Amino acid sequence: MTMSNPVRRRRPTIHDVARVAGVSRGTVSRVLQGGHHVSPAAAEAVNSAIRQTGYEVNRHARSLITGRSGSAAFLLTEPQEKFFEDPNFNVLLRGCTQALAAHDIPLLLMIAGSRDEQRRITRYISAGHVDGVLLVSSHTGNPVAAQLARADIPVVACGKPMAPASGLAHVAADDRDGAQRMVRHLLSLGRRRIATVTGPLDTPGGVDRLAGYRDVLTEAGLPPDDTLIATGDYSRDSGATATRELLTRRPDLDALFVASDLMAHGALAALEQAGRRIPEDVAVGGFDDSTAALAARPALTTIRQPWDRISHEMVRVLLAQIGGEATSAVILPTELITRESA
Repeated sequence: MTMSNPVRRRRPTIHDVARVAGVSRGTVSRVLQGGHHVSPAAAEAVNSAIRQTGYEVNRHARSLITGRSGSAAFLLTEPQEKFFEDPNFNVLLRGCTQALAAHDIPLLLMIAGSRDEQRRITRYISAGHVDGVLLVSSHTGNPVAAQLARADIPVVACGKPMAPASGLAHVAADDRDGAQRMVRHLLSLGRRRIATVTGPLDTPGGVDRLAGYRDVLTEAGLPPDDTLIATGDYSRDSGATATRELLTRRPDLDALFVASDLMAHGALAALEQAGRRIPEDVAVGGFDDSTAALAARPALTTIRQPWDRISHEMVRVLLAQIGGEATSAVILPTELITRESA
């Protein structure tokens, strides 16, 4: 018995799009290259024809014409294990991916925790393999942003740069205001010996959340006491270690502001091991409103960062930069979310 080969369906071409849209091939090309010198009616006809025919843009061919790759990078300058441990990075990546998908732009995940990795990835990006970079987690002394800027690569950072005068476009939650909200809440519960576990003090979030903590205690006539301050690195283990350190120094502490939900998970475990009841003996507040806050026992009172808005604003600012617009900064408000821990 002879088997007949199935007929492969021909992929639609730019000529098919032009025929269905009732325009010239040149008009279709101009729409695909950004729509310059094309009337709104013609652009809509072309886009409608693309949907009808199922035409898919040849990205390689378009990049040769436009000089652009048609893609962007999500660059995390942290060790790889941090990406898998900290739920905030995954939420941010998902939001950025969805926002770019609306523009038919793929997002490449790049992780560069060491200086060697950062140098290799910076060379790759500077060679034109992506059109822009969403930069996440930039510590003091991290050279990536400056190197990409010298290569004229559009960059938008998540979080304020440590050097405000750098001119780096960024999108951030108002960390200082969020910390102030949490400490005022703990004070409203009658707590007066309020300790804190800070984030890394070579990051803007670590610095601003500590500043917000100090602001409110000073306003309340409770000058911050260094024995009530310990530093973590946003990991669960560091939250536990810092809390044990605080309990050794100040066993009388009655509240704890932890600068991330993941660190707060570790803090809760350390307090439980020390026989402290939460919130009866120690009220605990976190920061982020990540999945870690809901998974905590008791559920964690925290400061909500608007991750969806942050990711969409990062994409909006990056696309504007790629289109030639000036850099900008966006600071978004936070929200206090009260649960059982405080």
